[in-house]
Amino acid sequence: MKIYDAKPILIGLVIFIGFVSLPFWLNGGKASPPPDPKLDTPAIQILEKKECVASKDYMRKAHMVVLNDWRTQAVRNAKRYYVTAGGTTYPASLQRACMRCHSNKAQFCDTCHNYIGLAPYCWDCHLPPKQETAQATKK
Repeated sequence: MKIYDAKPILIGLVIFIGFVSLPFWLNGGKASPPPDPKLDTPAIQILEKKECVASKDYMRKAHMVVLNDWRTQAVRNAKRYYVTAGGTTYPASLQRACMRCHSNKAQFCDTCHNYIGLAPYCWDCHLPPKQETAQATKK
């Protein structure tokens, strides 16, 4: 079987594969290190019992599911409190529950979201908590 114009086709194919694989060659097979969100806010440090509304693993995987469910329940069903499996009641609120402990948005939320290149739309409506370091630098 003879391929007509085989030489320019093969050269074009090699150039195409080179461009497609260029990011892998430039990165050298190294993955960027995963983020390490900081949990050492003053609010968390003074808590006697350090617990969240769900387990750490669940919140890492499904925090947006929880937040979307809270939003839906609050807006459509006027259900503004969330009761955990352990019986603890929390306000179903990003600002009154989540950001009360995780007040370090830049070190907690932004590190993971920037790592995966995701811009959450939470802050389109909610005000982010004031960063303590930002206040300290303004003085």
